[in-house]
Amino acid sequence: MRATVLLDRERPKVSVGEVKDVLRRAGLKFSTEIPDIGVVIGGDGVFSYYGRMQNIPLLFVGVRSAQATGSKAFLAEAYFDELENALTGIRDGRYTVVRHKRLEVRKNGRKLGEVFSDVYLQRGVESNGLRYRVEVSGGQSFGESAIGDGVAICTRAGSTGYYSYPDKIRRGDWLESGRYTIIGDDEIGVCHIVPTFTSRDGSSLQPLRYTIPWESKVKVKLVREADARLYGVTEDRRGVRVGVKDVVMVMPSRGTTRLIELGAHREGKS
Repeated sequence: MRATVLLDRERPKVSVGEVKDVLRRAGLKFSTEIPDIGVVIGGDGVFSYYGRMQNIPLLFVGVRSAQATGSKAFLAEAYFDELENALTGIRDGRYTVVRHKRLEVRKNGRKLGEVFSDVYLQRGVESNGLRYRVEVSGGQSFGESAIGDGVAICTRAGSTGYYSYPDKIRRGDWLESGRYTIIGDDEIGVCHIVPTFTSRDGSSLQPLRYTIPWESKVKVKLVREADARLYGVTEDRRGVRVGVKDVVMVMPSRGTTRLIELGAHREGKS
């Protein structure tokens, strides 16, 4: 079995050489040409990036950190100190490959890319709160207006990202960093980011976070010009600039992300 190594390109937590040594001990070959699997090492941001960029089965591997602010790896299937045993199990066929749904993101009708976890419109450094509209069609149909830092649109894999912040502050003054609500496989999550105001059309509802059926489409549009950026669909950390004349559409994609789950027999893989 051939495996490639996928790391954070700017701040890798381990070296390629260290991972190659583990691959060798587990009986796998390192290869960047037509690999059978990808070993992704990092935190959830790295997992999210490669999850939308790769089509080969991926094993998400976290790295334990003694630092309180070290990268989190909620999506990790194993940690680096467990990697040799994990790869040995994969070599022996004790794993399953599970397909996870992706979202497609378009700006003014042009496809920007696909999303494995979440895409979010957020205010830039030169902006006050964003004033924007969210319109949902398909499985449900409604519109709403909001003022806030922006809005995140998520798959199940994005449950531990922005979508989880209401869970973490539910007790008021104390943060519960380990709390999150899982989005269903057949749902899309929508979460306004630190809003000061929201209003659902034709009702008294002031939504903060909710799920909609997977077949839904979500349109997001600014109603006042601002320094707004779309994150999660580009390699540029500055995001994609969005103006008041732009229309952002998020919808189900035909693409999927293939993740390795340890412990099951090869015959169970999809």
